[in-house]
Amino acid sequence: MISANDLSPAELAALLHFHADAGVEWLLEEQAIDRFAEFEAMKAARRPATPAQQERPAPRERQVSPRPNAAARPAPAERAASGPQPAIPDGEAVQQARFAAESARSLGELKTAIETFNGCNLKHSARSTIFAAGDAESGIMVIGSAPGAEDDREGVPFSGKSGQLFDKMLAAIGLSRSTILLTQVIPWRPPGNRAPSAAEMDICRPFIERQIALAEPKVILLLGNFAARFFFGENDTIHGLRGHWKEIAVADCVIPAIASLHPQDLLTAPVNKRLAWNDLLAFQAKLKSLSLLRN
Repeated sequence: MISANDLSPAELAALLHFHADAGVEWLLEEQAIDRFAEFEAMKAARRPATPAQQERPAPRERQVSPRPNAAARPAPAERAASGPQPAIPDGEAVQQARFAAESARSLGELKTAIETFNGCNLKHSARSTIFAAGDAESGIMVIGSAPGAEDDREGVPFSGKSGQLFDKMLAAIGLSRSTILLTQVIPWRPPGNRAPSAAEMDICRPFIERQIALAEPKVILLLGNFAARFFFGENDTIHGLRGHWKEIAVADCVIPAIASLHPQDLLTAPVNKRLAWNDLLAFQAKLKSLSLLRN
């Protein structure tokens, strides 16, 4: 087996990127860690002490020789305070998300509300919170599905190779990131790029709908199978949903929307680029009819 000491910095970086893309969220330590003991300590830290427990003297702690890097590792009780929050029942989390979203009166306030929201388990495994970026006054909104590994690392929607292709797609119809409002349905990357669960979708729905309500776009482009199903409420594949104008009802607004393939889909199957190009031309024609395409 090749030791990490035998790898160059570039090879180490490539190896870490490979593991992150594969969905690896934890690295093995040189010394074993008793996760069950940590979990019990977290529960004990949250559980209020009974009168009998308050009167009972604390047991003597067994002396244990510190393992390497023990000083740099927080104690289990400290991790409980700074780590993931206790699980919130799905129904309660949805109510909290709806209240936080509706309380925001601007995109800036909504960004803060999402960043401080702890009711979705996806946030605890993600590195970044992905929020809308670009020109909120453009009237043009592009919504992707969920952050990928590169998005999570960079903190920007549509990063990496799929982002480079996305930029070329926009340029082909006279647009750029700075001339649209770009966001994603889910603000946090699901571990291993898995599909969000129904409960996670319900929790995140108030946030994306509030983004749309505050931005008030005149037209929306949906990219990817998940985004199309999420807004159109249909179970067909992206090949059945793409290329057809439909309407999205958010708050008191009804907005025309068209779905197309995600740039990552096009990297995987380049033969579908001709389908995406037809969708982009239809999107461009709609922008011109609404006088939204700048010369």
